[in-house]
Amino acid sequence: MTAMFFIRWGREHAELYKQDMPQRFHIGSVPRLGGLAIMVGVFLGWALVAGSGALGFNLNVKGSWPLVWPWFVLTLPAVLGGAFEDVTQRISVLYRLGLTAVSAGLACWLLDISVVRLGISFVDNWMLGAPYMGIALAVLAICGLPHAFNIIDGYNGLAGTVAVMICLAIVHVALQLGDRQLAAMLICLAAATAGFLIWNYPRGLIFAGDGGAYLWGVVIAVASIMLVQRHPTVSPWFPMLLLIYPVWETLFSIYRKAVRGTSPGVADALHFHQLIYRRIVRSVFHDDASRQMLMRNNRTSPWLWSFALLTMAPAVLFWDNTLVLMICCALFVVIYVSAYMMLIRFKVPNWLRR
Repeated sequence: MTAMFFIRWGREHAELYKQDMPQRFHIGSVPRLGGLAIMVGVFLGWALVAGSGALGFNLNVKGSWPLVWPWFVLTLPAVLGGAFEDVTQRISVLYRLGLTAVSAGLACWLLDISVVRLGISFVDNWMLGAPYMGIALAVLAICGLPHAFNIIDGYNGLAGTVAVMICLAIVHVALQLGDRQLAAMLICLAAATAGFLIWNYPRGLIFAGDGGAYLWGVVIAVASIMLVQRHPTVSPWFPMLLLIYPVWETLFSIYRKAVRGTSPGVADALHFHQLIYRRIVRSVFHDDASRQMLMRNNRTSPWLWSFALLTMAPAVLFWDNTLVLMICCALFVVIYVSAYMMLIRFKVPNWLRR
């Protein structure tokens, strides 16, 4: 219902989104306020989790307002800042980075979280004597992941489906460890995102925008750090492998822009998913140009869903085995770079184009 409201109300604001943007792969004015719709759904779910006892529900969750209310507070700076950018197109990358940093600081302060270990013995021993390093790493992770999700949010259903899969993977491990409160928080995010995807894929009636990407990034980053911090049996490389696709996409983008002498904040059309769209997804012939672009847009996302599953499957199977997870991360980097070079050099095998 919230998404329907923004679809009707936000269309005039979508006209501010320039037609010549390099990451634009649709025709027409589509509202970019799906993040606010997801936030409303998530907040209602969290309120239910926090007040389940008082409301007469038996969710079997050790949730209460002291445990849940910080999540409301820490998400607001990043999400509202991203949504304001979606409406006005006036907030620079630097200011948005600052807003996500505020959310990261609030998360560390209100939830008392930090990166307690990295799964490398000598580094972990050093971090025991430098607790502020763990807080700094937590701020970096919570601050950076929202922008990583924003980078892969290029086609209908792409980032939203990846976010749902990551949430469900973390929920699976959290339930095995008896952490129902953390699982419930991410189930709410996955459910709200699924509701958004009904309107986003395949019809493309509303986009998540920066607000949606920042919501996914902040909540998933906080949940990942908390899972590792609360449960010593969980390898810190479990969330790393789960999130390696958006994280490596971001790092690789920074690298290739630096090589070309371009600022990392400047948008371009050379991301992995954009190359899939141009080099692999075949053209669709349709009398209506917007319908033709929409069909190609929708055919791109399943390629990236499958690519993300390459990391999520081993992460769920080996969530407590650091060595295996590290090897899988290295293999993903090799596969990604090899596939990217194949695409950029026009060496795509014919069987892939079919």
